[in-house]
Amino acid sequence: MTTTSSTTNGPSGDRFERQRGLIPTLKLRGSAVTVIGVGAIGRQIALQLAALGIGRLQLVDFDLVEQHNVTSQGFWATEIGLSKVDAVRSSIQQLDPTTQVETTNDRFRPAQRINPIVFCCVDSISAREAIWRSVQGKIEFWVDGRMLGEVIRILAATSTMQTAYGVSLFAQSEAQTGSCTTRSTIYAASIAAGMMVHQLTRWLRNLPIDTDVCFNLLSCELTAS
Repeated sequence: MTTTSSTTNGPSGDRFERQRGLIPTLKLRGSAVTVIGVGAIGRQIALQLAALGIGRLQLVDFDLVEQHNVTSQGFWATEIGLSKVDAVRSSIQQLDPTTQVETTNDRFRPAQRINPIVFCCVDSISAREAIWRSVQGKIEFWVDGRMLGEVIRILAATSTMQTAYGVSLFAQSEAQTGSCTTRSTIYAASIAAGMMVHQLTRWLRNLPIDTDVCFNLLSCELTAS
């Protein structure tokens, strides 16, 4: 666990000035989020949440930074060989040293404690299903990001809207060969992360969320429900 001073103001004053009125900063500072998987999409989510002013972050991932992660996931070249959770924590501390960060350098385990808000950023449908079985009924907000090339799908659920998400968990045998990030770009991951974080900020503002959004970047087609 990393904790530091509670101040959020630098020498120029309030760093949240330009997002005030758009983002519920006080609610964000009081929120605790778990990000499962801090690769292509998850790393971007963690950094965006820290920049927005999230209070507490729990990062879960078992992987190490590899050379190709610099291109597709935005890690620094100097971070190659480090655990992804430690690398992301270091970047968060540069963004906002007041953010409390807890890291788990391991796969998600059913017995693991989680926060009420969960971002699922794993790269297989079987892993999503296993995590969902473990956390269903324990969370207040859930959002899952899926990406294949330049096609992005975002699925969100709240404590009272969980049935639709369960239907999206088809059998692993029906999935395309390879993980969902086998073919990926940093810009697609950044867009996916932004769309996922946006669903959270809508929920925090008591606005309706989109339970299923699909965005094909190549054809510029967007569908939402």
